[in-house]
Amino acid sequence: MDINGISAIVTGGASGIGEACARQLAAGGAKVVIADLNDEKGNALATEIGGAFAHVDVCSSDDIKAAIGMAEEMGPLRALVNSAGIGAASRTIGKDGSYDSAFNLDYWRKVIDINLTGTFDCIRLVATAMSRTEPVSADGERGAIVNMASVAAFDGQIGQAAYSASKGAVVGMTLPIARDLAVVGIRVNTVAPGLIDTPIYGEGEGSEAFKANLSKDVLFPKRLGYSSELAAMVLELVTNSYMNAQTIRVDGGARLGPK
Repeated sequence: MDINGISAIVTGGASGIGEACARQLAAGGAKVVIADLNDEKGNALATEIGGAFAHVDVCSSDDIKAAIGMAEEMGPLRALVNSAGIGAASRTIGKDGSYDSAFNLDYWRKVIDINLTGTFDCIRLVATAMSRTEPVSADGERGAIVNMASVAAFDGQIGQAAYSASKGAVVGMTLPIARDLAVVGIRVNTVAPGLIDTPIYGEGEGSEAFKANLSKDVLFPKRLGYSSELAAMVLELVTNSYMNAQTIRVDGGARLGPK
């Protein structure tokens, strides 16, 4: 699928992996809506790449619909990258044997709401908008959706129950959604990133030492991945019209241990 002249939405697009995806889509000629909660970074990036910024909480259907409207004004909406997500570690039970120290259900619900339900809401609404467009090929293709899961969907570590559950569910829904959307020519794929070097790890000597320790789980090359490497796979899944219903690990061969 040729992305030159189309519009695309990237959730969580103001920084990290989402930013890298937005940059590569824009470099290919797409007009990108940066859908994020960070107004300052989002507006700055949108200006830089010739796109637009939409303040979007993926838990709000109204916010998502507003971003869709913005995208449709810039060109036919044919690509969605679901990169918004959160995650932090918390064990299932505490150390003192009390119910209060067990995993906080409010936090569980928040992770599921953002990483899973938010992703699905974006899919159902953007796919609806895509279905109204004219096909771009003789095959009837109308668009492509790429979700962001994680290797934690398969190799979840200690304390990652909520995060792994949310990302495992994203993997699990990829095939049935691809089957649902095939009738209107929309492809759906998922990327499962490994250890990617993003601002979440901070900066400085301590940060570099921490990342070096993480790299021990990577088969080759012995380093964290670059956001640009992950974004290149996302771009391939958007543009390669024969890629559908797949979950692709981008992890340097890493298989994570329990902790």
